[in-house]
Formats: sequence, C-alpha cells, structure tokens
Amino acid sequence: MPFDPRVATQRPISDGDLSGHLLAYLSLSPVFVIVGFVTLIIFKRELHTISFLGGLALNEGVNWLIKHVIQEPRPCGGPHEAVGTKYGMPSSHSQFMWFFSVYSFLFLYLRMHQTNNARFLDLLWRHVLSLGLLTAAFLVSYSRVYLLYHTWSQVLYGGVAGSLMAIAWFVFTQEVLTPLFPRIAAWPISEFFLIRDTSLIPNVLWFEYTVTRAEARNRQRKLGTKLQ
Repeated sequence: MPFDPRVATQRPISDGDLSGHLLAYLSLSPVFVIVGFVTLIIFKRELHTISFLGGLALNEGVNWLIKHVIQEPRPCGGPHEAVGTKYGMPSSHSQFMWFFSVYSFLFLYLRMHQTNNARFLDLLWRHVLSLGLLTAAFLVSYSRVYLLYHTWSQVLYGGVAGSLMAIAWFVFTQEVLTPLFPRIAAWPISEFFLIRDTSLIPNVLWFEYTVTRAEARNRQRKLGTKLQ
C-alpha cells in the first residue's frame, strides 16, 4: 500500500494542501538517511562512516533519555502515543537532522579538504551542499510543528541538542577515534570484513577516482600487450 501522509500525521491534510503533503514526506528524511548510511557502509566499509552512524545512534539514545527525564507532552497529547512515545521535548526528528547536518558541515570544511589552494568549483559545491543540508534540517524541524507533532520550543531545543552533540562527536572522532583507526583497520576481523581507514586521504572521492582511472589504464595497456 502506498504511503499516505494523511495517515502519518495528526493534522488533517486536505488533497489541496501541497505544503502539508511535501512536509509529511520530508519528515521521513531520517529514515532515508539511515538507509543511505547502511548502504554506504556495506559498499564502502570505511571507519569514519561507521563512526558517523554510531554518533547518530548515540544522539538518538540521548534524545530518548532527555524525553523521559523532562516528560513534556506533545501538543496534542494522547493521539501521538502511537508514534513511539507521548513525550515531545526535545523533537527527535529535529535533533537527528541537525546532528546530521552540522556534523556533515564540519566534515566538509574541516575534514574533506583537498589542498590549501582549492579551486572555485571545489569550494562552490561544498557551499551548495552545506546550504542544502541546513535547509533540509530546518524544513524537517518546521514540518514537525506544522503537522502538530511538536511545539516550536521542542524543535528548537532538539536542534540545539543535535548541533551540540554533532560538534562533540566530531571532536571526539577527530581527536580520539581517528588516531585509533589505523590500528582498528589492521585487526584480523577488520581485514576479513574489508573495513578500511581513509583518514589520511584529504579527498576520498578524488583519490578513488584517480586510483581507479590509473588502474583501468594499466590493465588496458597489459591487455593490449597480450593481444599483440
């Protein structure tokens, strides 16, 4: 059965409420992010990506703990118990998306650098991507208010908590985990599952592109030599 946003929200969404439909679909962004991470880990098996997902999981655990300590109800109370918890402070969607966006922002500008003389296009795509991530976080937060799942204060504190968690986890990953990654990648179990560490590579995308192109050309030359 196709997803019906009117079933997934407390606010009744009429057929002509295009904004409501779009925001209802947009509120599913955390699900898409998790699926994307799992897919990326399966195909790339990179330690920093695994750490990023671990930070998201920890962020969700902190959100659950804060909710059950504060125990502030959602705007509409009882009907929202079906979404997992009747508590709404802070918003888990807001906290999740702001963690993801702020951590990605820090990664793009502090970790994924190519050279000190980055070209204009290299900087432009980072600016555009960062703006898109922050816009998505804001829209998901707004969707939770529009759909009556949270109040403005709940999504605001969720955003603040997610941002602070992202900064803390990024610093922890860079200062504590990253120095351990080479040792972890050398473990027999890591070698068995092809888990790798790319922390010392400034731009992984460019590195993989150049290495793959060079290997393809090398094999093509060898194949051409055998055919002669």
